[in-house]
Amino acid sequence: MTTTPPSAENDRPEPAPARIPQVRHRLRDVSLPKPVQQARSAARESLRSLGTALTSPAPSTRPPLPRTSSHVRPWLPYVLGLAAVSALLPVTINVLTQDYRLGGALAGALATAQTAPLLLAVTRPLQAWWIVFTANVLGAVALLGAAGTQGRSWPWTPMAVVGYLLLMLCLGLRERRRTLVAVWLVTGAAGFLFELVSRKSSDGIHVLLLVLSGIVLLVADTLRSRSEVQRRLAEQETISEAERARRTLLEERARIARELHDVVAHHMSVITVQADSAPYRIDGLPAAAREEFATIAAGARESLTEMRRLLAVLRSEGSEGERAPQPGLVRLQQLVEATVRAGVPAELSLPAEPGDVPQAVDLSAYRIVQEALANVVRHAPGAATRVSVRVDDAHLTVLVVNGPAPEPVSPLETSGTGHGLVGMRERVRLTGGTLDTGPLPDGGFRVAARMPLATTSAPGTAPDTAPGTTDKEPR
Repeated sequence: MTTTPPSAENDRPEPAPARIPQVRHRLRDVSLPKPVQQARSAARESLRSLGTALTSPAPSTRPPLPRTSSHVRPWLPYVLGLAAVSALLPVTINVLTQDYRLGGALAGALATAQTAPLLLAVTRPLQAWWIVFTANVLGAVALLGAAGTQGRSWPWTPMAVVGYLLLMLCLGLRERRRTLVAVWLVTGAAGFLFELVSRKSSDGIHVLLLVLSGIVLLVADTLRSRSEVQRRLAEQETISEAERARRTLLEERARIARELHDVVAHHMSVITVQADSAPYRIDGLPAAAREEFATIAAGARESLTEMRRLLAVLRSEGSEGERAPQPGLVRLQQLVEATVRAGVPAELSLPAEPGDVPQAVDLSAYRIVQEALANVVRHAPGAATRVSVRVDDAHLTVLVVNGPAPEPVSPLETSGTGHGLVGMRERVRLTGGTLDTGPLPDGGFRVAARMPLATTSAPGTAPDTAPGTTDKEPR
């Protein structure tokens, strides 16, 4: 007689009964032909997807109907749901008790379960469908043994069909497409299952419900998809408009920066030349003064180098050849004459001696008049225009006023790009001035800019606004 050592008994592997069914299941799959295995796997995956679709409602619980029209109030879906329940509930109870001769208590319970969830369907249609579908199935089972079912619709009653179609409408307006397909398939499967249970009682109403519910789901899903596309387009247009305005602002600021480079570079070059030539122009300068002038010249040259390096980042392609001097008030006469040749009767009022105008203000005034006249040519061709520039109280005031077009004609551009007013606003902001633009009562337009002759830095406002700036009409 042999005995097993205790250590051997401890080392013996314990049986795993929980794994035996899994092993047997895999062995059965291996023994089947490969096409059958693939079919079974596809069937299991389809059932899993069907169950997921029927148990995963849409995340939103907002009533679906207000999306279809901006005039529909949020409470209207609830009113419609309450009206449907109020109409269907008593009629369903009466049909079940009088026509199908079902007991009053059972008829009331079934009617409530089949109609009351329509209120829940306004916000949670999938959960409401589970309640209504279960109530319809239980009602079909109860009616199978009722005394009045013979010769009447079965397994679904006419009122159950009406309520179910209303529920399909709510489902189609809210749930995903795969959920709608799953609901439709389950509805058809339940109807054909009852057809197999009792062909004698069935009158084919389950086929009618299957067809009508498919149509309602298709129409509702189309409306929901169309509303979703419109919402996304509106959001994209809003984003595109904001991006376009931002890009226009940055482009105009880059343009102003390039122009200011010419203005500042001129003064820095003069400082460099004066500092370098001072020891040769002034006799008897001490060594400390010569060293100071050399430091000033070196600092000016370094500033010019840094400015050109930064400007290279802002300069766009094709703008490397900009070498012409920047315009100013002295060229306003040429600008107005060119506008007159373009068909706009314009007149200019300019002081004979504007005085000492800073170069930044001089350039900004010219650009403001240029943009204003360009807007007249685009949007009111042929309109009489007055350009006025005056200097008073240490301020330079630019006023451009045009009347309405002499006759109703199509403008050269149906919509402006926004560069005109953006450029005016940025230039006035640069000089610390104010800008006022807007339409006139007679149909014309007015542009008024007031800039201090002693230029100061622009106040610290938001990038897209400036103090004293009002834009009443995009142009």
